Amino acid sequence: MSDCLFCKIVSKEIEADVVHESSEVLAFRDINPAAPTHVLVIPKRHLSSATDLGDADGDLLVELFQTMASLAVTEGLGAGHRIVTNVGEHGGQTVPHLHFHVVGGRPMAWPPG
Repeated sequence: MSDCLFCKIVSKEIEADVVHESSEVLAFRDINPAAPTHVLVIPKRHLSSATDLGDADGDLLVELFQTMASLAVTEGLGAGHRIVTNVGEHGGQTVPHLHFHVVGGRPMAWPPG
């Protein structure tokens, strides 16, 4: 999508602090972190949200979650972390591109908001 912020990051039109990149997945630091560690993990292919995932996306989901698990280790989140994806306006999604927040480095409260 030509107007999608995260697609522009994938295509290098917009700079980001990238911490992981593969042929299918990109991970970069959130510009407005909610915790000491706040990394966004996205598929490079545009999917609007988790509701766009289908039967053919199993391998992509495995890679996304493997990336998040690896980042938790490399970012020193052994005491715990949170993985969040928001769906739609009422779910708090502000960028219409599937993304997961990996948040940690401090205790997390519940409910989140």
